[in-house]
Amino acid sequence: MVSADFGISLLSTHGTGKQGMVHHNRLIENQAPAGNAIVVKGLIKSFKRLKVLDGIDFVVKQGTVLALLGPNGAGKTTTVHILGTLLLPDGGKALINGLDVVKEANRVRSLIGLTGQYAALDEYLTGTENLHMIGRLYRLSHRDIKRRTRELLELFDLVEASNRAVKTYSGGMRRRLDLAVSLIASPPIIFLDEPTTGLDPRSRLIMWNIIKQLVSSGTTILLTTQDMDEADNLADRIVVINGGKIIAEGTADELKQRIGSERLEITVSEASNFDEAKKVVDEDGLHVDSKRRTLSVVTKGGVHQLKQVLSNLDEAGINVESVSFRSPTLDDVFLTLTGHTTEQSKGETKAQQEG
Repeated sequence: MVSADFGISLLSTHGTGKQGMVHHNRLIENQAPAGNAIVVKGLIKSFKRLKVLDGIDFVVKQGTVLALLGPNGAGKTTTVHILGTLLLPDGGKALINGLDVVKEANRVRSLIGLTGQYAALDEYLTGTENLHMIGRLYRLSHRDIKRRTRELLELFDLVEASNRAVKTYSGGMRRRLDLAVSLIASPPIIFLDEPTTGLDPRSRLIMWNIIKQLVSSGTTILLTTQDMDEADNLADRIVVINGGKIIAEGTADELKQRIGSERLEITVSEASNFDEAKKVVDEDGLHVDSKRRTLSVVTKGGVHQLKQVLSNLDEAGINVESVSFRSPTLDDVFLTLTGHTTEQSKGETKAQQEG
């Protein structure tokens, strides 16, 4: 079983053997064929009798962001583990800049950075010391370590906290330092496993801006997320995975178009029976958000449909707090394709090693 802090597991392998770790200026010599930084073909992985990946295929073009979306246990983290050379696949093939992740694992490791769901940092070292330590594991020169540490501390707005022990950092500061550590050797390809989970809105926006800066400089990023706003804001393409299979792929706009046009959203009054309201509205494609007390359906009959729904609710003694029409969101896509809301997915128990 792979440790949750798999960033350390990966980093500990860097610098071993003759390949070692080299700086980004030398890494760019290993360009992928046809502009694809990541190619996945027929990837299969099982844990005992549970098939976690069932023949998935996708590509990520250089200098773009691909978001893997799916409920807990869908196979997202297992995919990242295989691409990061932390797990062996049972079948299929995965290429990083044209290099096979199984047959050429050491060379692949020289091209990638990886940030897991939990910060893989030494809490008793300062931010600067953590960066220096990983730089030495990468076998960077003393000059490059100092230069990259200074650049990353400035980029991640950690200069003032750089000489404090990491155990004194906030959650957002730890996540930023964790990502900075994965960038010390300037890898051209980065895997981010739910990079903003648990962050406050300000820290999340800071992370988003950093990710956008990395992509604008040519870095390729594969991220897993259950944050629909994150995927909408960052991803050039989105792959929806469920039960180990890819069930949809496209841009955010393409996926939204798949589930129809506008939706009618009704908010039920606190004084009324929400379960009864669900029975009354019961239409195809009904989306229910019990926390917000909203019912959402695809618009079919315009004003006539609205009148009919409101009339049925009134006859049942259900008071409506508000009514609105809105365009479909990635949350609607997620629910339609997987049968889960993102909130339900975040609250579920994680399946075996997967999240």
